[in-house]
Amino acid sequence: MTQKLTLLFDLDGTLADTAPDLMKAHNFVMDKFGYSSKSMNEIRNLVGRGAAVMIGRSIWGSARKELSKISDDKIKKDMTKEFIKFYEKNLVVETKLLNGVYNFLEWAKSNKISMGVCTNKQEHLAIELLKKIKIYDFFEYVAGGNTFEVCKPDPKHITNMVEIMGGEVNKTIMIGDSENDANAAKAAGVPMILVEDGYTEMKVDQIYHNYLIKDFVGLENIILKYIND
Repeated sequence: MTQKLTLLFDLDGTLADTAPDLMKAHNFVMDKFGYSSKSMNEIRNLVGRGAAVMIGRSIWGSARKELSKISDDKIKKDMTKEFIKFYEKNLVVETKLLNGVYNFLEWAKSNKISMGVCTNKQEHLAIELLKKIKIYDFFEYVAGGNTFEVCKPDPKHITNMVEIMGGEVNKTIMIGDSENDANAAKAAGVPMILVEDGYTEMKVDQIYHNYLIKDFVGLENIILKYIND
């Protein structure tokens, strides 16, 4: 039977605020290897200016952002390994769901809407995090940044997921907080619902979106418009 709608969600900054725990991993590694750490106040300011490329959307992205300043390949590999090792052990210390997420996922599932997570976080870390914040069972499929040969903003990250989930691209919506999500959605030809105050340096009017939401409270009213069209 054809799915009536497929919802794809970004993870970091969309379903959950993961920045505090990502930054603890970042600072642990920087301290260990003799590089500068940052306070949470500094990090929150950086998040507002787009440093979430470093800390929020993708562990690999964050590692590359910092490690691009370091020329020694062995040190880069060692720091990346330590970063992931620490983060794996501290995935959900301060990480919290965005307001309204759990209730919305319950509503969508009860209405037989297909849901998946499309994140640039490593797949195994994304799955483990979703389990720890107790929303993993809502999703039919989780694709991380290393699941396919490409990841967001490449549209194939989205279209590959839709195909695997048995959906249709013209009945798919992307929900995310950044230009990575938006650019992938635009290139794939799917509507984009943008979460405000995301892990991005860009202003809202610079990011492709069809709807703008502050949190997930009342999101079902937007989704119903697509179902009823």
